[in-house]
Amino acid sequence: MSPVNDSRAVVLLSGGLDSATVLALAREQGRECYALSIAYGQRHGVELEAAAAVARALSAHQHRVMQVDLANIGGSALTDHSIAVPVSASTGIPVTYVPARNTIMLSLAMAWAEVLDAREIHVGVNAIDYSGYPDCRPEFIAAFEDLAAVATKAGVEGRKLAIRAPLLRMSKAQIVREGTRLGVDYGLTVSCYQADASGAACGLCDSCRLRREGFVSAGLSDPTRYRK
Repeated sequence: MSPVNDSRAVVLLSGGLDSATVLALAREQGRECYALSIAYGQRHGVELEAAAAVARALSAHQHRVMQVDLANIGGSALTDHSIAVPVSASTGIPVTYVPARNTIMLSLAMAWAEVLDAREIHVGVNAIDYSGYPDCRPEFIAAFEDLAAVATKAGVEGRKLAIRAPLLRMSKAQIVREGTRLGVDYGLTVSCYQADASGAACGLCDSCRLRREGFVSAGLSDPTRYRK
């Protein structure tokens, strides 16, 4: 185990707009940030390249990529190429929901945090401008924090692990404004569910729609590169 350092935090970094903002916020709060990205079998790897660029730009203490094969499970348009990514808004939980993704990602972050003796995990889930995913809700974050308290050596010994979700109740416009204040270069980020190999966005999927509306509502220029 690493020596105790209360300033350490594991930050889940997807390479998208929200997680980049979370990393910037954690850094502003004086955290020593250990960025963690997950290669889970998503449609494209360009978001992992974006995550590496964001980690460098925001001076993460370390950036690590872990591998999990959720494509072998399937059940989501983000891991199964036979399921089309929707290009129009839908009701209910969309097919872009990846079963257990946030649970698995937080579990990996929890394991690394315990080894680092970090006291916090920072994650960019959002319960307002989001696609209806069940693992982006406040109830999920609270339940996982309770789990960490009983599932780890650190928790049993009284060193509680906090799950920080600073964007949970913010609109996309508020997130964009906050990240802009912190100097986040959103041109480095990739949010599109079906970005091409260069990182250019489709402009049609739910993630693109929410991102674009966020910049419009914030009254800020959108640096996203869209395919023609």
